[in-house]
Amino acid sequence: MAQKSKPTASSQSSRAPVLVAIIVALIAAAAIIAVVSSRGGDDEGGGTDTAGSIVTGTVTVEGSALSPTEDFADDPAVGQAFPVLGGQALLDGAPMEIAADGNPKLVIFLAHWCPHCQEEVPKITEWLDANGMPEGVDLYAVSTGVAEERDNFPPASWLRSERWQVPTMADSPDGTAAAAAGLSAYPFFVAVDADGDVVARASGELSVEQLEALVGLARGA
Repeated sequence: MAQKSKPTASSQSSRAPVLVAIIVALIAAAAIIAVVSSRGGDDEGGGTDTAGSIVTGTVTVEGSALSPTEDFADDPAVGQAFPVLGGQALLDGAPMEIAADGNPKLVIFLAHWCPHCQEEVPKITEWLDANGMPEGVDLYAVSTGVAEERDNFPPASWLRSERWQVPTMADSPDGTAAAAAGLSAYPFFVAVDADGDVVARASGELSVEQLEALVGLARGA
């Protein structure tokens, strides 16, 4: 039986540069993957999922941040201008803005892992299914407090599974939009009138009647 020939010294030396090149290429590729993966938590926002949704985004704020409070009966933010929030839509990364445009608004801040938010989202969905979007009042939501290790991550998948209909902005990794609204607990609601001024804020699980009351306050009823 013929024996397999062993590589000669010259053939071994000729393969060395090729092996080195392959190893360098693999290391470079791994470094690129690590850099891309690490961008999910910086201020430029997170990556996209297979549906084109984002996890977090870049948020800009125009105007003064609202002060946090736990006493909504004597809320210092009432009468103040709600800051203009610029950012990206959670579901497709498109540019999005929540700004004074002559329309009253109810802005809802949600965290995907929050059990109270998990109760509130289907309640709001059922309410909208039964009644449609409230007449004369724009609804917006902000996905904030994102934590990869917690329940219902990524938030876009959770909201899709709940058939969420409300246009939703992705907050920045450090909660820029939430801080601007003076968020103190989840979920968090801000009712804004046609002039862009805050008329009420609330937090926690709300009943349908309480939601409708906030919509009425925003409308000026």
